[in-house]
Amino acid sequence: MAFFKYSLIRGVLFLAFFIVAYKALDISPLTAALVAALCAFLISYLFFRKQRSGATADVAKTFAPNAETSQSAGAVADADAEDALIDENPDVWVDADRKPGATKLDLDKPGEA
Repeated sequence: MAFFKYSLIRGVLFLAFFIVAYKALDISPLTAALVAALCAFLISYLFFRKQRSGATADVAKTFAPNAETSQSAGAVADADAEDALIDENPDVWVDADRKPGATKLDLDKPGEA
C-alpha cells in the first residue's frame, strides 16, 4: 500500500508540474515532461522521505522476503573484522567515518584546528 501511495504522490506532482510547464510557461511537451519529472523528483525526495522509505520496504518485502541484510558480503565481513578487533583489543579505536589523518583528539574538539 505504501508503494501505491508514494507512486500516486509522484504521479500527481508530475501531472501538476507538467500542466504548469506546458500551459502556463508555454513550452514544448517534451521539455515540459522533463521539467515536470525533475521537479516531481526533487519535491518527493525532499519532502516525502517517510513515504519513500515505506515504498522501499514494500518492494524489498515483495522481492526479497527472506533477506537478512542489504549489505554486500564484503561489507559484512569488514564489519565482523572490526567487531572482532575491538573485542580483542579494547584500547584500539576504529572509526571508518573520520577524515583521513584525523585523530580521536581532533574529533573531540570540534571547531579547533
